[in-house]
Amino acid sequence: MFKFTRLLLLSTTLLSSSFDHLSSSSGLSVSSPLLASAVQISAAQIHARQAEAAKRWAKKSRSVNPQEAFIEKIRANQRRDGEDVDTTNSTSTPASSTTVTPSLKPKNITFADPKASQFWVNGTTIPDVDFDVGDSWSGLIPISSDPKETRKLFFWFFPPGPEGSLDDLIFWTNGGPGCSSLEGFLQENGPFSWAPGTAKPTPNQYSWTNLSSVLWVEQPVGTGFSQGTPNINNEDDLAKQVVGFLQQFLEVFAELKGKKFYISGESYAGMYVPYIANYIYSNATTLDLSLQGTWTADPSLSWDVIQQQVPAVPFVNKYRNVFAFNQTFMSLLEKTADACNYTSYTSKYLQYPPPPAPFPLPGRSTSSDRGCDVWDLIFEEALVKNPAFNIYRIFDTFPVLWDVLGFPGSFPDVQSPIYFDRQEVKKAIHAPLNTTWEECADGNVFVRRDQSTPSALSVLPNVIEKNQRTVIVHGLADFILIAEGTRLVIQKRLFKIGGGAQGFQTAIGNDTFIVDGIGSMGTEHTERGLTYYEIELSGHMVPQFSPVAAFQTMEYLLGFRSKP
Repeated sequence: MFKFTRLLLLSTTLLSSSFDHLSSSSGLSVSSPLLASAVQISAAQIHARQAEAAKRWAKKSRSVNPQEAFIEKIRANQRRDGEDVDTTNSTSTPASSTTVTPSLKPKNITFADPKASQFWVNGTTIPDVDFDVGDSWSGLIPISSDPKETRKLFFWFFPPGPEGSLDDLIFWTNGGPGCSSLEGFLQENGPFSWAPGTAKPTPNQYSWTNLSSVLWVEQPVGTGFSQGTPNINNEDDLAKQVVGFLQQFLEVFAELKGKKFYISGESYAGMYVPYIANYIYSNATTLDLSLQGTWTADPSLSWDVIQQQVPAVPFVNKYRNVFAFNQTFMSLLEKTADACNYTSYTSKYLQYPPPPAPFPLPGRSTSSDRGCDVWDLIFEEALVKNPAFNIYRIFDTFPVLWDVLGFPGSFPDVQSPIYFDRQEVKKAIHAPLNTTWEECADGNVFVRRDQSTPSALSVLPNVIEKNQRTVIVHGLADFILIAEGTRLVIQKRLFKIGGGAQGFQTAIGNDTFIVDGIGSMGTEHTERGLTYYEIELSGHMVPQFSPVAAFQTMEYLLGFRSKP
């Protein structure tokens, strides 16, 4: 924190009322914006104003707290259904378990199979976590019943919090391919969080365990702590292995059989999630879970040329002041976009309702034609202006925050021992001690890259039709996969199954996503089972950057909200 006085430059075009507000709220003496081009504000005064803003935000949040609203919904449903609304636990914890704080205390689940005790994690002994997170279970489970099976996936399972649902189970996977779901656990939607720039883990108010049980799985083979030699060629192979793992998981944790099941993930999980869901729907008797819906954030759904290249220049124009490119470079970008058919592509195909499919590619390549890679041009120039530029959230600048996982960002950022690679952490969660944990695998998790067709061009329309609800979420500050590209994918391909209409038929309205206690945080649109959200200020990892918004979207998926 700076200890010296700084100058806050204020534009001479500010209204007098703004200065009147500054005078009254901070004790500054400002006569007129036309008489002063700069105002001296001490660090203490800035901190005081920040504290006042924080108080106003906290007061507003308390008035309509999303979790309190969720809890009241559950209790109302129980009263409606004639259930006992007492939320005290009715089953016992393992003998070695200790009492947990009420704010974190999960519902107790007792597993009859003695093998389950081998996976039990003591919530008081997780390194650097100085509060009890309650009982959980983690470790390695094979992907088949073959006693000689060497391929095993690492998981971490948490039962629901005190007001969460025992009837539901959320499956979470990160993307990559080959990136660990423990990143999602530790920095997005797990019961405790160690966010970049913080000194130690803290309770996560917006953990998805406040909604239901959650199962984080490191998959496919070759990811994180998971064991064995990768041998898959495509997403169908991957889905078969994931379902095989789930079958073996349910043999140990049989009390979870029959639960309502939701598959979620982000980024390359836009491939994983639809293919896993499609496999389950196509093999209905193989898994004793009731698949209800899917949730994907900033998903890879189609070709890179559609999700990265075509929307890249409009993205820069939208955030012109963030990129701060000069006019010469902007002119180069716009001329290149015109020559590569990107500009005309957006104007022609991003319509409501869309023109009839199929949409051709803007060129011959599914990535970019020679001389048409505007995305990399933008990235390289952004690093010149801002060496800390982060493709996952474009607003980041120096200082780069310390991160116990060292990634993700535009570049690896290892400033300390990686949390999940520490021996005492591995011991606490039954991870293999001889495995070096990395957030994203160096090697290939597919034999020769993923040979599958993008999910939006193959299985996703079928999955949307069979799901009760399908949710796609996109952070608007994400550059690695751009929201306008996702809109194009929806309009180009989704829904057209069984003679149905193609894409959204009505336009997505502005400021239509209203978050409890906050107000508008972006856009929301629902048609025929698909709900699409765009989240203002959020980068690629929506539960990390906008946890309140992500929590509300998951509430909707699980049916705890009747409207998005």
